[in-house]
Amino acid sequence: MSLRLSTVILPYRRWHEGTRAAWTRAEELGFHTGYTYDHLSWRSFRDGPWFGAVPTLTAAAAVTDRMRLGTLVTSPNFRHPVTLAKELITLDDISGGRVTLGIGAGGTGFDATALGQEPWTPRERADRFAEFVPLLDRLLAEDSVSYEGDFYAAHEARNIPGCVQRPRLPFAVAATGPRGLRLAARHGQAWVTTGDPRLFESGTPEQSVQAIRGQAEKLADACAELGRDVTELDKILLTGFTPDRSRPLESLNAFVDFAGRHAELGFTEIVIHWPIPDSDFAADEKVFERIAMEAPAQLR
Repeated sequence: MSLRLSTVILPYRRWHEGTRAAWTRAEELGFHTGYTYDHLSWRSFRDGPWFGAVPTLTAAAAVTDRMRLGTLVTSPNFRHPVTLAKELITLDDISGGRVTLGIGAGGTGFDATALGQEPWTPRERADRFAEFVPLLDRLLAEDSVSYEGDFYAAHEARNIPGCVQRPRLPFAVAATGPRGLRLAARHGQAWVTTGDPRLFESGTPEQSVQAIRGQAEKLADACAELGRDVTELDKILLTGFTPDRSRPLESLNAFVDFAGRHAELGFTEIVIHWPIPDSDFAADEKVFERIAMEAPAQLR
């Protein structure tokens, strides 16, 4: 399988002030999937414009025809499986079955406190995630679901007619710990990583590759425990959070070298950020477009 190239378009501009143009251009450039972040606000964009993921993807579905659409990633921080399932089924319908749900346990950022709650501990995030994913799986695949858990409940929740994609839209599960990797192995159609965050500040690209190799091996072990072939899962690398930072986008050759090293680890999809001036995701737009148009052929 050739390595797929996707992009993530952050929802930091009004739709008619550049965001619509980015989504249509992404499809023109041939990206496999256009993702966006599912946050209420995020990092350095906290005090500026920031729009919702599902409405943004719905609008993107209306102005694209072929490119897949998805979140990187949705989390339980401010989502409930019952309401999220209804929104996803609607989005899958509007897009004609082009949606992938990137999903993770969430973190300690602004999303963790925006509803007035205290931030959950890592253990509580893992506990909630372990309940959230299987319930969402059922809600997207079954006409009616009733469930009573420690954190979430559903009472005769109806989701007719269900997803266009059967039995449900695919999950891309972001995980590096043992419990999350087991969820990816059991419920995922893809696995997502950003690398090892401990290496971001002072690690080397070589150390990062080794760490990601270790993550992929643990995923294989989790799949083996369930009797599942790990090659059934796509493996997605969201770039920008390894020690390489933005260097892979400095030239076509730099990107091909970076992507090739990760393709050797079994990755099937590389995701790059749409350029944002004066941010951590700043990049030369001409180089970015050249990478989009020429790199996939060099990585076959």
